[in-house]
Amino acid sequence: MSETNHPTLLLAFYGDDFTGSTDALEVLAFAGLRCALFLNPPTSEQLATLGGFDAIGVAGDSRAMTPAEMEPALTPVFAALRALDAPVIHYKVCSTFDSAPDIGSIGRVMEIARKGFGAQAIPIVAGTPALKRYCTFGNLFARSATDGKIYRIDRHPIMSAHPVTPMDEGDLLRHLERQTDMPLAGFFLPNFDDGREALDRAWQVALDAAPAGLLLDTATRAHLTEVGRLLDGYAKAHGPVFAVGSSGLEYALTQWWAEQGTLPAITRSFDRIEPATPILAMSGSASPLSAAQIDAAIAAGFADIAIDARSLIDDREGPRAFDDIVNRALDALRERRSVVMHTARGPRDPRIGEMLDALVAQGMTRDEARHRGGRTLGQRLGAIAEAVLKAEPLRRLILSGGDTSSQVTKVLGPDALEIDTRLAPGAPLCRVISEKPHLRELQVALKGGQMGDADFFVSAQDGNVT
Repeated sequence: MSETNHPTLLLAFYGDDFTGSTDALEVLAFAGLRCALFLNPPTSEQLATLGGFDAIGVAGDSRAMTPAEMEPALTPVFAALRALDAPVIHYKVCSTFDSAPDIGSIGRVMEIARKGFGAQAIPIVAGTPALKRYCTFGNLFARSATDGKIYRIDRHPIMSAHPVTPMDEGDLLRHLERQTDMPLAGFFLPNFDDGREALDRAWQVALDAAPAGLLLDTATRAHLTEVGRLLDGYAKAHGPVFAVGSSGLEYALTQWWAEQGTLPAITRSFDRIEPATPILAMSGSASPLSAAQIDAAIAAGFADIAIDARSLIDDREGPRAFDDIVNRALDALRERRSVVMHTARGPRDPRIGEMLDALVAQGMTRDEARHRGGRTLGQRLGAIAEAVLKAEPLRRLILSGGDTSSQVTKVLGPDALEIDTRLAPGAPLCRVISEKPHLRELQVALKGGQMGDADFFVSAQDGNVT
């Protein structure tokens, strides 16, 4: 989009977990933009050294933070992103908006952002039709990959039963009002019915009411294009604009830029995946879909390593459990067998409950056990991945579960990720940018528990070469 080595960024985003970050990156890359995902906010000088980007992202883990942890963690990140002079700064959340007042609070994020970006309204984009996510009259609906049906999010078989942030409210305004006292408002579907002139008037009326956050309905691709047009105009008039939402925001802006004819020509295909055997798949998700993906991998010949979460995070038992897991994985990989290791095989698997019970017995509350136990477990899984990769460098690593993906990737510590190829919507295969020898040739896919089909791990191994 720019012919210099110092292009003006069109967009900068922070992902509240690593899986959501690669989802947003995928949309931008597939639209033809040059973009990369960093673990820390890059400086303008770093971006210029790397050759310049049209958009950049920073992968974070605030989805697993308490409100008290958010302010010291996010304030410097938001300041660094604002310093890059992108017209839109996007706080990327999961397309299912799962969050709570005490963990991953989106409301608290908006309060922090307004201290640095000013009191203008924060657009909130929820619908992502490409991922079968729809927002109508403020209510969020999502397809379940377990049966293909569309559910209001509080009746979704996976998200309503999320082990940490279950979605028990389908009205996103009510959901977010639990997380902040700031005034929120909705911009609903009827506003999109009467042409652009009327839409612009309605948008201005909504902004003039001065809400802290303004939730935009999106149920179709055409709605998203109009949202992109509104956001682009808002940023040009008032930028930099801080916005919250799913990758629907990236779809919205790129669709509008495509209509304007300002996107670069796409010069490469992202559809070809070479086979890679063996691979390592690690799942920290307890969703029914993740269980089906684990089952399919085992049926396809992956070595099955069931991880006892309680033992792995225990100070006394942990080192022995760690060594056993690493050694079993290496034995299988050296026999050219792919490995799938998992901490749960569906929501009824007792292993996570046993870990939480053990932590509660040590004096933690149930909420503290979920928060601290989940983070520690993810970090131990990251250490396992690093030990395996150092002993047996692999071409491909697949991570399942939002918090797991974030913690494992943080432990591995790549410099950045770039999109390599398409694997499943919202869960692309990325190329690692790193000087670490065990990471140099690595491809990694990061996916949430609700992403992909039952053959996701198998497809990641076999590719699509005929």
